[in-house]
Amino acid sequence: MRKLTLLSLQSRSICRNNFLRFSGLTGSIPYKRTEDASFETKLKEEDEEEPKAFTGNIPGMPKKKHTIQIVYCGSGYHGMQLHYGSPLPTIEGQIVSALVKAQCIPEICSTNLKLVRFQRCARTDTGVSALAQVISVRLFESCANPIEVINSYLPPEIRVIGIKRATRGFNAKFMCDARTYSYTLPTFALSRNASSAPDSSFRLSREDFHRTNALLSFYKGSHRFHNFTRGKSSDDPSAWRRIYQISCSEPFVRHEVEFARIVIKGQSFMLHQIRKMVALIIAVMKGSVAPEFLPLSMQPEKINIRMAPSLGLVLECTHFDSHNQRCHTNQSMRTVTWEDFLPTIEAFREEKIMPVIIEGELQALSMSSWLQLLNAYM
Repeated sequence: MRKLTLLSLQSRSICRNNFLRFSGLTGSIPYKRTEDASFETKLKEEDEEEPKAFTGNIPGMPKKKHTIQIVYCGSGYHGMQLHYGSPLPTIEGQIVSALVKAQCIPEICSTNLKLVRFQRCARTDTGVSALAQVISVRLFESCANPIEVINSYLPPEIRVIGIKRATRGFNAKFMCDARTYSYTLPTFALSRNASSAPDSSFRLSREDFHRTNALLSFYKGSHRFHNFTRGKSSDDPSAWRRIYQISCSEPFVRHEVEFARIVIKGQSFMLHQIRKMVALIIAVMKGSVAPEFLPLSMQPEKINIRMAPSLGLVLECTHFDSHNQRCHTNQSMRTVTWEDFLPTIEAFREEKIMPVIIEGELQALSMSSWLQLLNAYM
């Protein structure tokens, strides 16, 4: 077992025991790293494989590929992905139903989306919202004013903001270069000197603000995130993920309580990865575990990391830079951008998403309840 140079033997033992309580583990944790797996291999996300192409013609099926740009508040929904035969409401369930009612896709496709090459850009978890979701799908073109018609069949917390033609081979998942998420949380979660409940008098110190950003910077680059999801081993190449940017924004005040927003841009993310990344930062800032356990979490040993609430997580942007660059040299291709929709996106954030987050923190005490469970481990 390799000796940690940053800790004395005594402090190493104390920190290690605290981390084991936090993660729910017992036993030894090896510190030796294995050889890094190559990251250049194209990684695939947790959801299903790309639908295989059908051979031959299918009578009555739409032929023209489109992109649909969507915003939604995920509160009350069991994630983005449609689960066939399940009564649980999902974002895709609402969207597919609206597409059928608007006569954009045949009704038979509601039970087999592969018939219309349906593919989402990002699969969001239960309760997670999105300001930049993209779907690629084949649609009938007979519907006039499709955005208006589709939205008439959608609840107000889900809106289609853009539809345009795409090339036949466009795939929203595999042509997305990166995803940007934000996580909004009350700042009392980032200070060991604060209580675990909303306090209108509390303001995050500059020292804690800069320390939070210093800790977040550890995640930058390519790392083995097998401990930040489920069902992944340390030697699984797909456990390696690349984080391009991550930081905590300047705090802001809503209803006299201070909040902050952690923004993270990565190539792709695994199930629960961001919520576990945020949870570990909170645990360090609250003093539940030592900072040295950030690098320890990347070690091969399997550990359990608690998952932060889903309430504050929002898909902020999906990036199609490589595809858009090709569009500049091929006029037949259509870019996928968000600049034209920014006023609509910000209005939706303020009207539909932020009130749910603020109410969830100040009335339902989402983060406060989670912090009490976190402290119970110590």
